[in-house]
Amino acid sequence: MFNSLSGTVTGKFPQKLFLETGGIEWDISVPDSSLEKIAPVGSVAKVYVWLQHTDALMNLFGFASENERNLFFDLLKVDGIGPKGALKIMSNISPSDLAAVLDSGDIEKLQKVPGVGKKTAAKMLLQLKGKLTLSDENVPASRQTVVPFSDVIKALADMGYERKSCETVVSEIASELGNDTSFAQKTQAEKEDAIFRRALVEMAR
Repeated sequence: MFNSLSGTVTGKFPQKLFLETGGIEWDISVPDSSLEKIAPVGSVAKVYVWLQHTDALMNLFGFASENERNLFFDLLKVDGIGPKGALKIMSNISPSDLAAVLDSGDIEKLQKVPGVGKKTAAKMLLQLKGKLTLSDENVPASRQTVVPFSDVIKALADMGYERKSCETVVSEIASELGNDTSFAQKTQAEKEDAIFRRALVEMAR
């Protein structure tokens, strides 16, 4: 229906934002992690939104960036986590910390996050481990690295393969083909296609 709203911030509260656009003041549910990044009261801000619309209610959710909204959507994929639950989780753990906990498989630490019980933690590990894609804005500078052929890795992860395994396989294939003169002469698209095909074979073993 709509992707974002731009207007004047008229109020900021825990997990809540008021935004005025064209004489209309919107009541938007926002995770605290996003709230901190949105401009202060009285300033103009752009908020990426998602509308929850059912027969019984309508709720508008907002985020400081598309990447934070994508994380919200990832959490909604987990059985048992609704919009309010996803908001609570995002308000109590940063995207990079959440990805680290999921990748380590530390279910006890995951259960300590407000809004996450034992069953939900297990479902999160099953559904999201190795599959969260974070942008550089959500990763500390000390941990940021340039991942070669990231589009290939993302395509494989979207097919259901664990992201860490995809990174390892793609990296190994790219390193091997890097010594091939004919491979070096290919276009970037041709290189990605060749690596993707090889990776599919390796991941299927």
